Amino acid sequence: MSDAYRILVVDDEKDLCEILQFNLVSEGFEIEVAYSGEEALNKPIESFDLLLLDVMMGGMSGFKLADKIRKELGLSVPIIFLTARETENDLLTGFNVGGDDYLSKPFSIKELVARIKAVLRRGKTVESKPRVISVDNMELDLNRKSVTIDNEPIVLTRKEFEILVMLVSSKGKYLSRQEILDRIWSDDVIVTDRNVDVNIARLRKKIGELGNCIKGRSGYGYCFEN
Repeated sequence: MSDAYRILVVDDEKDLCEILQFNLVSEGFEIEVAYSGEEALNKPIESFDLLLLDVMMGGMSGFKLADKIRKELGLSVPIIFLTARETENDLLTGFNVGGDDYLSKPFSIKELVARIKAVLRRGKTVESKPRVISVDNMELDLNRKSVTIDNEPIVLTRKEFEILVMLVSSKGKYLSRQEILDRIWSDDVIVTDRNVDVNIARLRKKIGELGNCIKGRSGYGYCFEN
């Protein structure tokens, strides 16, 4: 798995998304794009290191999306707002809903990259310890995107890792195959329920005895119980 920081860009301007994706990838970041707040919520938000959110989008605004991420999902992933407006009220709203920085359009890529690096450095300082989910003798490091069992590394593909994080984060709750497909696979990829089953079968095998904690139930989907 790559050690590059993963960034989710959420903006309904497709041209701007393409420009950001091209330039940020060239700076060494891994980039995914969502063209609406609703689409962003179908992605594994907890697997990203930083979010770039446009404030004014059709449908859900960037402020509303950030509010949901903070309050409903309970995630502290750093957020930088991108906006064509810059008023004192906007700035206050952005910080009140949990934003870490605020950048007005138009902006230079150099300035954006500098802001991103500053927020990521700040996040590292604040997070004196890594974001880790522990289940018995298994640890999922959300910063490094790695899994260990009894301190031994377990090699997972990105999809397997994201499925495991999703299941463990929703411990005790059944997730349908469609929910898993919507969050783990991009909309432009043609996949079926079978893809979920195959990845979970491989995942069960790789995590050994803990694989028995991944329960499948016909008509309901999958659940992590231990």
